[in-house]
Amino acid sequence: MPKIAVLDDNMINMIAAGEVIERPASVVKELLENSIDAGASRIVVEVEQGGRDLIRIIDDGGGMDADDLALAFEPHATSKIRVSNDLEGIRTLGFRGEALASIGSVAKVTVTSRTSEAIEAHSIQVDCGRKGDVTPCSGSCGTTIEVRNLFYKLPARRKFLRTPNTEMSHITEHFTRIALAQVSLDMELRHNGRSVYRLLSGQGVKERIRVLFGEALAEDLLETSRSERGMQIRALLAKPVAARASGKYQYLFLNGRFIRDRFILHAVKEAYRGLMEPNKYPVVFLFIQMPPENYDVNVHPTKVEVRFDNANLVHSEVLAVLRDKLLSTNLDVAGQAPSPDTDFDSSSGFKADQRKERIQRAMSDFFSKPASAQHQRQFSFSSGKKGGGFSPAKSGSGSYTPLPDMPVFDTPVTAESFQPKQYLQVHNSYILLQSEEGFVVVDQHALHERILYEQMVKRLNEGNLPSQRLLMPHSFEVTNAQLEAYESQKELFFKLGIEVEPFGPNTLAVQTFPALLEKADPVEFVKETLDKLVEEGAETDQERLVHEVLDMAACKAAIKAGQPLSDEEMNQLLKDKDIVQRTSRCPHGRPTTISFSLKELEKQFKRTGF
Repeated sequence: MPKIAVLDDNMINMIAAGEVIERPASVVKELLENSIDAGASRIVVEVEQGGRDLIRIIDDGGGMDADDLALAFEPHATSKIRVSNDLEGIRTLGFRGEALASIGSVAKVTVTSRTSEAIEAHSIQVDCGRKGDVTPCSGSCGTTIEVRNLFYKLPARRKFLRTPNTEMSHITEHFTRIALAQVSLDMELRHNGRSVYRLLSGQGVKERIRVLFGEALAEDLLETSRSERGMQIRALLAKPVAARASGKYQYLFLNGRFIRDRFILHAVKEAYRGLMEPNKYPVVFLFIQMPPENYDVNVHPTKVEVRFDNANLVHSEVLAVLRDKLLSTNLDVAGQAPSPDTDFDSSSGFKADQRKERIQRAMSDFFSKPASAQHQRQFSFSSGKKGGGFSPAKSGSGSYTPLPDMPVFDTPVTAESFQPKQYLQVHNSYILLQSEEGFVVVDQHALHERILYEQMVKRLNEGNLPSQRLLMPHSFEVTNAQLEAYESQKELFFKLGIEVEPFGPNTLAVQTFPALLEKADPVEFVKETLDKLVEEGAETDQERLVHEVLDMAACKAAIKAGQPLSDEEMNQLLKDKDIVQRTSRCPHGRPTTISFSLKELEKQFKRTGF
């Protein structure tokens, strides 16, 4: 066994960098926090190639003199704490003294800084731990830090960096968090010489949300506040109808610091319980102010996690302020009026007041026609590539493996087994059928989900989903992350039969939409798909991504629980059950059918002796 040795300072800093500096976005976060702690009123973030080549932070804060610059890159050198008691009431975003030392150990760093009292600035250069001398130079009041070639001497770390677009999306996220928490700051984010966001001081949280996330989201937000027991809570929350497919739009801030806390997130979920689908995430921007002595931020090197002295109190207060607002607000979904320059509904071409009649007629038509006729009336498109199909799962050998079929009942159940009037709908959600062995209960939504899912998989294996052009484009606002996700996954949208085109600054428009999803809202579906792409990242497994998107598509297009069906519609649904695969379970894994034997019924009614 080798002898124990004390690591040198540079090795210690490189190890610390593994905890603090995960990627370029980590550098941006740490340096932005330092600028804020220095009292900056204006900060400019300039990035090249997603931060791989350059990160430059320019602020007009208090600056550093020559003596401070000489110590700034020493491990655990900080101006923010002095004694252990200072940890009990931290009021700054940074305090550990690890950021500059960690960054300087894994990149080329140049710092130029000047205090307001000095007549000249000073500069220092650090190259992966090697510090140069502090030299005088010209410069404005404040600090400019340039970080070049991150991890260039650590190829094992650098190769794990993602594409510039992916890294930039992480930088944008950290910029967004700081921008929402520090509305008094004038901030700008630039990438490859192009301005991404320009935020003016004093805009207010809602105005910043409008700039960062779009007009539609900002206008949908409800505002509320609460002050009790030394805690001030301000929340901007969206109605349940605006819930998203991921938790990306849940922003929690404590005394100006972005945090993640499972107690608070649980309170947010509980506040919306029973008001939205369980697999959705509400949109919430939550700002909490409390004395620093009531929580501990010295929990994790990234300072995103905190520990509350009274977590139950925080949970109950957050739950109360959100729930009270939701219960006192009319959450009915308002219908959309037709455009003033046309009397046609933008998604179908029929007049808006005929939409309900059209949906009912389409449903009746779908269930009344045999399966062969359903297939014949679909459009036929080819992918333009040979053998270019998708399947829900992929085995390690490279062949496509179907999802396992897990039947709930032993005796095969077919529509032909039932005579007319031997089935009925229960609570407009379940179909009850008599069988030779007893009876069967079918979840109409889950079964239709599986049928639609298998139809879409089959058509993707043959080419693209048949699509139809919308009478008028459906435009909607997107964030930069969503726009980059669309650019990186255009082929996926093409396969799904969705044509999306730019429609102005930060705006896209849906031009075509799959015929199989005619009952789904085009904009809602595309936005949720983009949210999923942003959450998964650009390097996600393509087959799994397609499977998840088809899951979502089938769920949105399927008949719903609580929807009444005629005898003919139920009959057609059961017939379709026999012509697709794996109908015992929906795409999410829930059973579509449960059987009950006559023998089991006799046991329940104590008839076993007869």
